[in-house]
Amino acid sequence: MKTCNRLMLGLAASAALAAAAFASCVVAQTANPLANKPAAVLFWTQAQKEAGFQDMEAAFPFHRVQHADKPLPLPPGAPLKLSFTQNGKTTPLADFFAAQKTSGLLVIQNGRVRFETYALGFGPDKRWTSFSVAKSFTSTLVGAAIRDGHIKSLDDPVVTYIPGLKGSAYEGVSVRQLLTMTSGVKWNEDYTDPKSDVARLFFVTPDPGVDATVSYMRKLPREAAPGSKWLYKTGETNLIGVLVTSATHKSLAEYLTEKIWRPFGMEGDAVWMIDERGQEAGGCCISVSLRDYARMGLFVMGGGVAGGKSVVPDGWFDAAIHKQADIGEPGHGYGYQWWTNDDGTYDARGIFGQIIHIDPARKLVVVVTSAWPEADLPQRWAARSALLDSITAAVDAQPQPQ
Repeated sequence: MKTCNRLMLGLAASAALAAAAFASCVVAQTANPLANKPAAVLFWTQAQKEAGFQDMEAAFPFHRVQHADKPLPLPPGAPLKLSFTQNGKTTPLADFFAAQKTSGLLVIQNGRVRFETYALGFGPDKRWTSFSVAKSFTSTLVGAAIRDGHIKSLDDPVVTYIPGLKGSAYEGVSVRQLLTMTSGVKWNEDYTDPKSDVARLFFVTPDPGVDATVSYMRKLPREAAPGSKWLYKTGETNLIGVLVTSATHKSLAEYLTEKIWRPFGMEGDAVWMIDERGQEAGGCCISVSLRDYARMGLFVMGGGVAGGKSVVPDGWFDAAIHKQADIGEPGHGYGYQWWTNDDGTYDARGIFGQIIHIDPARKLVVVVTSAWPEADLPQRWAARSALLDSITAAVDAQPQPQ
C-alpha cells in the first residue's frame, strides 16, 4: 500500500488517472508478490506505465546522480521535417506516436537539436526510465574503472571482484564474458512470466549478508562453456554493477556522477533505482531527461572524453560498440552491453521502447522513449527500425548547414 501511495503522488496532476492507477496498484500488490519490487513494472497497467515511467522515484528507492554546474549546450540546428514510413506507406509522425505509445523523440546532429517533441504528459524537465538502456551506462563505468586502475583487465576472473560467486557457475567466467553476455550460465529473460529469472531476481529473498544479485545468480546452473554461447541476461549486468561497486568502493550513482555526469555537462540530475541494500540495478532503471540521454550519446560518440580528459582506456569504444558476440541475427551483434549493427551504427536499448541510437557517420544521436503495451514485441521493434530509417532519410535529404 505504501508503494501505491507514493505512485499516486506522482500522478496527482490527473485525478482520474491517479485514482485508476492507485486502484490497479492495490489490486496488483494483493495478487502479485512482485508488486513492491522493480520487476512489478513488467505487469503494470497501461495507465501506470505512462505515468510511472516518468516518475519512478515516486514508487521505488533510488540514488541520485548529480548534474553539472555548467551544462553542455545543445543549441538549435536546422529544423527537421519528419514523417513515418513503413512498408512503403507514409503517415504523419503523430500517428506513429499514438500507435507506439511514444513519449519523446529527440534528434541531434553535429551537437545541435534538429527535432524534439513530447507526448503522454512527458516533457523536457522530466525524467523517463531507461530499462536496459542503463546496461550501456554500466558497461561504460567498467571502462572508467579500468582507466582508474580499479579493474586490472577484462580477462580477470569475475570471482576476483565478486568473491561471493566462488564455487558457482561463474567460476572461470571473465569480466569480458560478463560484458558480452557469453558466460554460458543458464537464464530465462521472459518478461511475461512472473516465474522467469528476470522477474525472480528482484523477488527472491537473498542469503544473509550476501548481495541480492550475487545471492540469486550464484545458484544458477551452467549450460555452456564460458565464451561459447551468447544469451541476453539482465542479471549479469546487475552483476557488472556489483563488480564496479566492489572495485571502486563507490555506488554506481557516485561513480557516474564523478566520471561522466558532472564533467561532461549533464543538465539535470538522474536517479538510479536501488534494492533494499542500496545497490543500483546495473542492468536497468536509471531515469534521465531526453536531452541528457542524448548527451550520453554524444559522450560515447566522442570517444568518452569529459572535462578534457579521457574517461575510458584508449580504444575502449572501438571494442565496446562493435560486435563481440554473434546474436544469431545477420547484420547485428552485441558489444560491451551495446547492440551493434554492421552499418556502423549502434544502440542502447530498453524494453517498452527505449533507445539511444548513435550514427557516427552522420554525427547523429536519436533518443526515443516509450510506454509500449508490451515489454518486447518484434512488431514494435520493426516499427522502431522504420522510424530510425525515416529519420536517417530525412537527415540525408535535409542536410544541416555546417
